Amino acid sequence: MTIFAMRFVASALLSSSILGISAFSAAADCGDVAGRVSIVGNDFPAIHSVVKAATAACEGGKVTVKSNLTADHQKINLPGMQGNPAEYTAAIVATSSIVPLMNADVIRPLDDLIAKYGQDIPKRQLITANGKVIAVAFMANAQHLVYRDDVLKKVGMEPPKTYEQFLEAAEKIRAAGIMKNPVGGAYATGYNLGLEFINIYNGMGGEFFKDGTATASIKGEQGVKTLELMKKLTGYMNPDFLTHDSNATAAEWEAGNVALMNFWGSRTGVLVDKVGSAPEVYENTKVGAPMTVAGGKTPASALWWDGWTVARNISDADAAATFVALKNGTSSKLLNETTMGQAVWMIEGYKPAAVNQGVMQTMASGARPYPMLPYMGLLHAAIGENVARYLSGKTDAQTALSDIEATYSAAAKEKGFLK
Repeated sequence: MTIFAMRFVASALLSSSILGISAFSAAADCGDVAGRVSIVGNDFPAIHSVVKAATAACEGGKVTVKSNLTADHQKINLPGMQGNPAEYTAAIVATSSIVPLMNADVIRPLDDLIAKYGQDIPKRQLITANGKVIAVAFMANAQHLVYRDDVLKKVGMEPPKTYEQFLEAAEKIRAAGIMKNPVGGAYATGYNLGLEFINIYNGMGGEFFKDGTATASIKGEQGVKTLELMKKLTGYMNPDFLTHDSNATAAEWEAGNVALMNFWGSRTGVLVDKVGSAPEVYENTKVGAPMTVAGGKTPASALWWDGWTVARNISDADAAATFVALKNGTSSKLLNETTMGQAVWMIEGYKPAAVNQGVMQTMASGARPYPMLPYMGLLHAAIGENVARYLSGKTDAQTALSDIEATYSAAAKEKGFLK
């Protein structure tokens, strides 16, 4: 399987032209297309804005749009697209979450729809696999440093550039009695915890698979060092860190309980607005480049894209309606003063806001893309399933890594990726 993925993102964004800012279109931009649109996707402001813009574009026309935006989207998008007709006509996905849909063959190639309705979509937004367009990307994303500027100044620290400096700052904040647990992080068991491992493992210079194979290779020195660093970080977190997903982590930040974290660029917009936190929090919330670790130069992060797909098991009319609605929902009509800072958009007219600089710096600093491989999701799940036992003190690092590889290998054999 050949897949074109993230290489285009940095150059595409840096070359994006700046057009005028517009409000959501209230006109029926869906034209004469008629059909059903049912969108499943993640629950954060940028995704809500896309769906809102898609809905507005079709308002008054022959297209009906509904959505289910939830943090559990990855649990329901595949079963919701396997029926015939599929419950969901579109899934908003990211670099990793598209893979299970591809493996299950529930999303349709978009080439015919692009030829009829989307020839003006910039080629840099088209995600292809085996020569067919399978998704339209609309934003780039990454996790990077988020910090409280006032708190760091109180302890005489500059924004950390490395995880070693990050830990030093955390210790000083605790020692000064400013915060008992100054570090936040989406360490919820499962997907979130697996991703934190992947970020740091990237920074350690580790390889996830033996070259050219689907055989996992994470139980070496870089894997051990990654787990050891994660345990050190959790020593400065809320004791319930294994239950904290991105939403809970954002709530911790807005409550003023933490001052340092590695966090999604797409979710930092809500941390700097005036809703949900005191002025001392939102006025002092800043973003920085992703950190490095252990003397390495590769950021401890991964580059992602978010985009939309169209279900295979729906009528051609519903597919056309879905394509046209989401094409309009991710066009320059989306951009306005509210939405501009919600994401690093890959849309014509995007102008980065200050809060977007973390993702921009992640791209500029040479972060590795999240591996868009058919079997990466299985390894990601195995990591998320087994790391918690190590962080809870129930096993040692080497055993945890061996358990990860064993869990992954069993799943990969069941799916036919390994013999």
